[in-house]
Amino acid sequence: MELRQLEYFVAVAEELSFTKASRRLRVVQSGVSTAIRALEREVGAALFDRDSRHVALTDAGSAMLPSARATLAAARAASDAVQQQSGELHGSVVMGSMLSTSGIDVAGVLGRFHRANPAVRVRVLYSPSGSRGHVHALLDGTIDVALASFPRRPPAGLTVEVLTEERLRLVCGPGHPLAGATGVRLDDLAEVIFVDFPEGWGTRDVADIAFDRLGYHRSVPLEIPDYATSAALIRQGHVAAFLPGTVAASFTDLVVVPVLGEPLSWNVSLAGSASRPLSRPALALMAELRRSVRG
Repeated sequence: MELRQLEYFVAVAEELSFTKASRRLRVVQSGVSTAIRALEREVGAALFDRDSRHVALTDAGSAMLPSARATLAAARAASDAVQQQSGELHGSVVMGSMLSTSGIDVAGVLGRFHRANPAVRVRVLYSPSGSRGHVHALLDGTIDVALASFPRRPPAGLTVEVLTEERLRLVCGPGHPLAGATGVRLDDLAEVIFVDFPEGWGTRDVADIAFDRLGYHRSVPLEIPDYATSAALIRQGHVAAFLPGTVAASFTDLVVVPVLGEPLSWNVSLAGSASRPLSRPALALMAELRRSVRG
């Protein structure tokens, strides 16, 4: 069994596509397929159920995946030990990120990191289930580090440090009934219709937790995956939203309504696995992220 075969196996398992895995690995698809077939012959079991449209892990593949990831992580650690002697970083880092990262210029961080470490490949991923998805990916080893939001106590198995915090602002359109309000309390918003991200996204969870504490179930019939669509819906005048302050300020045609009482605070945190050793490139990227908010 070769490390290359395990790398191909993990890539296909994470992408659930031989085509996407080959692009990620920068290898022709036939090479990936050949390596997987050889691995299946060696372990004596099919690792994937596949047809012309779908790829899925078999029970044997699911059982093998954690060990394959651990083996690749150990190999990277061994390589890091050798590279440390030369001082140059090699390898790859997979980072989860969010649509809004208040106070953190992710593009600037990546640019500086690449100029300092040109031999390191960085992949930035966004999760359709927001920060909750990044938590699962960190725990199962799919990603190395993440920028995520934690409105509650972080789950066991992660190291988490808050990098930035900001308030969520209540935003509506000029024609919304709240547009002329000089201040409202959360209790006043029980009948308001909201547009928001799906459950699991940091800003959504902050607002939902606040309403749950008051015993209200917030009405969110519209769930969207980006701020531009949210703003377009808010402009129509029948829905409101809680947006990070920096995002709300970027939509100058929308109305920010003051919310009285305890502010809704949203954080951007840097998270990694507490049980899996991080590679030197991952540690270096985390250090660059910290420097970006500390001046």
